[in-house]
Amino acid sequence: MQDLNDMLYFAEVVERGGFAAAGRALGIPKSRLSRRVSELEAQLGVRLLQRTTRKLSLTEVGEAYLRHCQALRESAQAAWDTVAQVQTEPRGTVRVACPVTLAQTVLGELMPLFLARYPLVRIEMQVSNRVVNLVEEGVDVALRVRATLDDSGSMVVKRLDDSAQILVASPDLLARQGTPQTLEDLARLDSVAMSAAEGRSVLRLVGAGGREQTVQHSPRYVADDLLTLKFAALAGSGMCWLPDYMCHDELRSGRLVHLLPGWAPPRGVVHAVFPSRRGLSPAVRRFLDFLGETMPGSSSLASRVRAG
Repeated sequence: MQDLNDMLYFAEVVERGGFAAAGRALGIPKSRLSRRVSELEAQLGVRLLQRTTRKLSLTEVGEAYLRHCQALRESAQAAWDTVAQVQTEPRGTVRVACPVTLAQTVLGELMPLFLARYPLVRIEMQVSNRVVNLVEEGVDVALRVRATLDDSGSMVVKRLDDSAQILVASPDLLARQGTPQTLEDLARLDSVAMSAAEGRSVLRLVGAGGREQTVQHSPRYVADDLLTLKFAALAGSGMCWLPDYMCHDELRSGRLVHLLPGWAPPRGVVHAVFPSRRGLSPAVRRFLDFLGETMPGSSSLASRVRAG
């Protein structure tokens, strides 16, 4: 009887675009995977894949065979899910990718709560601003903060929270250079920023009634890390735009001042992306449910001030 694992291997090779990527995802050497697919073709007596030095392509019969392999895999996964759902407690490893500042603030506070609630679950978190390929890199869930959800491609999206940016400065800087009353006043203040093209940084702002304005400034200090810029703002090096969840304590204590509260960049959407709702392990499902329960409001300065 045909080894059904070979059908899974074949589907993974096609969907991941090659033997190397499929081998990494399955934890199988590329050479062994290639041999198994070749043996499958020999057993069937047909060629499923056209192999060239640059890419793989399906034959006509390969396309038809792939659909059956995918259906078989989904049925097997559904059977696995049925059993997994009756487990009394989720277990296993959840691999997460998270932006640096979100991990250092919101997730840094929430993860100990999740681990305490589910003691048999392990979390492996990649803390990086790099955009990861979930399928190729074996990541279960990626957390992102973006202005729109339109660029999530084929990923499933779970919206978690909203994030606002605010303009802050230290009292020392304002004592030296004055407190701005209008957007035009910002030009006289030193600033710090994450990027600057030819020494200039441009920011799109939204005011009352949705009115939009752009502000240009020449930052004295450029660093592509928000925590680094926060330290600079606290030290009086310049004004800075920061996510509100990064500076609620400093605003409450008076170490930073919120400038021009009527203006802000467009709000960001804090969300989780994952490859598919089907086949999620109980641990990943509980992780997503936990974020859905605990994160709304966690990225909001207003909610934190009320809670304090």
